Amino acid sequence: MKSNRKVLVTGGAGFIGSHTVDALLERGDEVRVYDNLNPQVHGPDAKIPRYLSSEVEFIKGDVRDRDSLKKAVQGMDVIIHDAAEVGVGQSMYSIDQYISVNVQGTGILWDILVNEKHSIEKVLVASSMSLYGEGRFECEEHGQVKPKPRLEEDLLAKKWEMYCPDCGSVLKPTPTDEEKELDCTSVYAQSKKDQEVYSIMIGKAYQLPTVACRYFNCYGPRQSLNNPYTGAAAIFSSSIKNDKPPLIYEDGQQARDLIHVKDLVRGKLLLLDSPESKFDIFNIGTGQPTSILQLAQALIDLSGKNFSPNIIHKFRNGDIRHCFADVSKIEKLGFKPEFSLKKGLEDLSNWVEKEAAESKVDLAHDQLVEKGLVV
Repeated sequence: MKSNRKVLVTGGAGFIGSHTVDALLERGDEVRVYDNLNPQVHGPDAKIPRYLSSEVEFIKGDVRDRDSLKKAVQGMDVIIHDAAEVGVGQSMYSIDQYISVNVQGTGILWDILVNEKHSIEKVLVASSMSLYGEGRFECEEHGQVKPKPRLEEDLLAKKWEMYCPDCGSVLKPTPTDEEKELDCTSVYAQSKKDQEVYSIMIGKAYQLPTVACRYFNCYGPRQSLNNPYTGAAAIFSSSIKNDKPPLIYEDGQQARDLIHVKDLVRGKLLLLDSPESKFDIFNIGTGQPTSILQLAQALIDLSGKNFSPNIIHKFRNGDIRHCFADVSKIEKLGFKPEFSLKKGLEDLSNWVEKEAAESKVDLAHDQLVEKGLVV
């Protein structure tokens, strides 16, 4: 693809979007940002964040506003579609909002691309590891197996792990590849699956190269410290900054794949530039599992605070036990993360020190309890 492209980044004022914007500008692309400045992310004033480069053309708008989005698409060469409602817990009761923004908003974007004149050459869609549900597992005796969803009776008995459907032994989590059967366990996950399926399907039908990027658990500077439904690293950092022990569901041993935002953006732009990546799906992660307890303790240690995580031994509906990425597919294109977890969390912690943070995790937990979503 040609250099010095004109790139539209929906959700470009947000956490991942803004880092994407920086990387595009650094290499000489022209960038237009389309963002609704959601108050839950950007605060009640909903101002353009100070970190967003003045070099971008900014359009405030909702992805469900067809006329405004149509204007944003005009004159662009590439679209990176990052705009979305994000968060597993909240999606289980803000159902209409998640489906409307993530599915309908993506539908409107594709309706414009199919029915209006434009110069778009490629589309990157932000997908999510959440649509896998549980990751891959293997049994010592039976090899790779597909475990059944965890039963409420097991969760009430504090039996958190996944068990072999044949022999009942505890399963070992293994890297999750793009071919794994999808098993959405939240409205958020299902909405991202719908985004991905529609995008690849329509892109193929109209021969408009389209790539779905399955983001694993991204963290780093600019992740909202005031949104209790954003990623675990930011939620924990906000609690710690406010002298509150991080709240941890289950026993804290659930494993995730934590990737620094700059590495994730590096992977995205590799997929954007690669002629081999079209009408396809790629994991963007590190391939390394980290427990939620390890994450919380590392952030406490970096803060210098003297308390322990608050492990409540309860289950949040929509959560999964283990999932980390098989990254062999994107590695074949040359991707390799540059941030170790230690280096990445130090970067996050240094940024958090300078930021204001209001911890709303107790409010979010109480809302989930009120809705009957905590077992």
